[in-house]
Amino acid sequence: MSVERFPLFPLSAHLLPEGRMALRIFEPRYVRMVKQACAENKGFVMCMLNANGDKNLNEHIHKIGTYAQVVDFDMLDDGLLGIKVAGSHLVEVSSIEVEKDGLRTGSCKVLEPWQCDLAPQQIAPMDERLKEIFGNYEELASLYESPKFDCPNWVLNRWLELLPVDGSQKQHFLAQRECTSLLNYLSALIA
Repeated sequence: MSVERFPLFPLSAHLLPEGRMALRIFEPRYVRMVKQACAENKGFVMCMLNANGDKNLNEHIHKIGTYAQVVDFDMLDDGLLGIKVAGSHLVEVSSIEVEKDGLRTGSCKVLEPWQCDLAPQQIAPMDERLKEIFGNYEELASLYESPKFDCPNWVLNRWLELLPVDGSQKQHFLAQRECTSLLNYLSALIA
């Protein structure tokens, strides 16, 4: 598997493959990152923050991130840059370096997709609860042209994005490389 260096965008919100997120970009380093990504038709890696990690040692960024690309942008009423990003695939981040403006980059190795061979009925009622959330939060629903509520992998990833649990817990599920433990965890939570 090839390794490529990408800019890193650490964030408390989480984006996973096939996910969408709207962001307001205002820090100069991230404005530069977005401009460069758009100019080169490349992406960057959305990373989960590690609350227990030392920022000076770049340990505040969890190892598993999501390669994302800008799919839309606009100047917002407040003059800030608004972008919509789409998550593509998971990567493992290593060798983090800090550029002079504070933008971090990392060596990123593509991770194989989750093994998640579930039938749609195996994710009930999680799919119905997710539809309810999308129905109640227009700003979330508007990010997706065609939500895949009948796709188990898509539903599990959206739940993992939305769950109010620590990034370390989410990293644990992502590191499993298959979806059984997340399915069991969500099944106990969502009835």
